[in-house]
Amino acid sequence: MRKRSLISAAAALAAVGGATFAYASLIERNMFTLRRFDVPVLDPDAEPLRILHLSDLHMMPDQRRKQEWVAGLIGTDPDLVIVTGDNMASPDAVPGVLRALEPLLDLPGAFVFGSNDYRGPVWKNPLQYLLPDREYVQGADLPAEDLRAAFTDSGWADLNNARTVLKAGGRSIELAGVDDPHVERDDYAAVAGPISDGVDLHLGVTHTPASRVLDAMAADGFELLLAGHTHGGQVCVPGYGALTTNCDLPTRMAKGLHRWPGSDALLHVSAGLGTHPTAPIRFACRPEASVLTLIPR
Repeated sequence: MRKRSLISAAAALAAVGGATFAYASLIERNMFTLRRFDVPVLDPDAEPLRILHLSDLHMMPDQRRKQEWVAGLIGTDPDLVIVTGDNMASPDAVPGVLRALEPLLDLPGAFVFGSNDYRGPVWKNPLQYLLPDREYVQGADLPAEDLRAAFTDSGWADLNNARTVLKAGGRSIELAGVDDPHVERDDYAAVAGPISDGVDLHLGVTHTPASRVLDAMAADGFELLLAGHTHGGQVCVPGYGALTTNCDLPTRMAKGLHRWPGSDALLHVSAGLGTHPTAPIRFACRPEASVLTLIPR
């Protein structure tokens, strides 16, 4: 009797595990979701400003459903588009990325890259993401310069270790960004300095929400910081949340809008729209894009 009970329990556990994996890989990872946040960073009496924040597309050439969903975000009527990297997951991904973003490229926009814009994915044990000192392994070169040219030719600002002021929604916006801190491509010192006077809004942009970068941006006075990279934890525990952020960001801040500790800056971390192609699952963490409606403080 005891042996039969153990066999039944093991079979039930295996069935639950299989059903959970099927749900995470076939259903939830395709449940693209639009999040909306009100972000109180504008001066009193200022008109609202809408930012569409996209991150971590990890696009494969045949992901037409994702491409069509992203293209449809033009219907959110954003004033500004910010893309925080990891757009590609294949050497052939540029056409798919541009198919997704094409309706948005006519709008004011800016971008930084992530590590997976430069080098492709390689197979890895997903449990390694729980190890803080794991070795980082990169795959084949990706056509980052082709994607960069397509973005900049459309008028989007390249914020990889760069700083600029652009116009959007009738406002002047100062932006400072870094290349991906996850692979130590960031050089905030090259763009550091107090925020400029006479500008309506100041944004700091990075792919990986590394504390060394966010601390420096907040200290310089940037009111809103935007990042991706975490996938919101990607596989979360219902009622608890993320188990890892794959960086030094606390797991409680793995996605969403938060006050950056020790400052007046707000941080928005996008859980992103894709997955690593060798771990194509999401659980209790739907793929997402965000509309941030900036309002008076």
